[in-house]
Amino acid sequence: MPNAAFNVDRARADTPGCTEVLHFNNAGSALPPQPVLDAQIDHLNQEAHLGGYEAAAYAEDQLQHTYDAIAQLIGAEAKEIALVENATRAWDMAFYGMDLGPGDHILTSAASYASNYIAMLQVAERTGAKVEVVPSDTHGQIDLHALRNAIDDRTALIALTHVPTNGGLVNPAAQVGALAQEADVPYLLDACQSAGQLPLDVDEIGCTMLSATGRKYLRGPRGTGFLYVQRDWIERLTPPLLDLHAATLTSPTSYRIRSDAKRFETWEGYVAGKIALGVAVDYALDWGLDAIAERVQHLADELREMLRAQRGVTVYDVGTRQCGIVTFAIEGTDAHAIQQRLRTDGINVSVSPPSSTLLDAEARSLPKLVRASVHYYNTSAEIERFGATLNQRFPMRNG
Repeated sequence: MPNAAFNVDRARADTPGCTEVLHFNNAGSALPPQPVLDAQIDHLNQEAHLGGYEAAAYAEDQLQHTYDAIAQLIGAEAKEIALVENATRAWDMAFYGMDLGPGDHILTSAASYASNYIAMLQVAERTGAKVEVVPSDTHGQIDLHALRNAIDDRTALIALTHVPTNGGLVNPAAQVGALAQEADVPYLLDACQSAGQLPLDVDEIGCTMLSATGRKYLRGPRGTGFLYVQRDWIERLTPPLLDLHAATLTSPTSYRIRSDAKRFETWEGYVAGKIALGVAVDYALDWGLDAIAERVQHLADELREMLRAQRGVTVYDVGTRQCGIVTFAIEGTDAHAIQQRLRTDGINVSVSPPSSTLLDAEARSLPKLVRASVHYYNTSAEIERFGATLNQRFPMRNG
């Protein structure tokens, strides 16, 4: 049962979009709460009236607070946090910063996000490293026994997607971390879909690096993301690009890279977004990540139950632990057609094509899937409306 103390009315009152749309696309980009919106607009107004550089100088304490808030969110130190444009850039700055070469093995899972896997293949082509996909177990998550057997002296990195873009799965990140630490192997966790949805503690997880975005379950602005790098590893990674923020020119022929995680940043950035990201993290921490996770899981379970009761609907979610991402297909109906028809009724969902998680899609023969992702401000009434709209719009599936 959901936490009865969770004040859904307050959450919806804080969220202007709740009066406009039924938003089941939180895994794409969640509706921001009013404080996040206000923070962005306030700083943009400051830029318009003071100038961009001047407004940034005025907001120095607010910018620093974002590092502190993210550190609190994931159990890290502020100097271990870099603010970047998105989760892909965060992941890339860590991954491409590794010194990989011939004979090195990169271990990953079948649920890897396509962007990450493409980067792995590119680096393998450039360096002679090898990408090895650890099989999934019968529940669809990374097979821990197979992972343990795959780790050897050639293993240079374990790269795991915590919550894949589809399938509802929550991979056992902490168990993977325990194996990585036991073998003294660096571990890069893609927390793009889990940050803001699930409690995250980098020490408990045991990851060396963690990447995330602001726009999804954290309810922050688009164009924001962050990277965590464990302090002992910061100077062991060489950023794939540098500027005068990440490094200092010490002579006409030499430079020095800074010693904190800001070495993975560039000087120019979306200042209003960075400030608002800190507000979004504060907002999530105020609700409590355990309470958020409990409510999101309850709503997702309710949505899955409703969909599974419909004839002609197949839910494709896997895992012993599942999250707020619910993926399904309707027999004989294209997923994009479903998305477009629902949009005309003020209902937002997204489509997850097989190419986004190709390894998993091929293994499970997945079609294009409708992805309905819930957040704590959604309601049972919205789930009922969602089901009623599907019945009205797609009656042929019952024929």
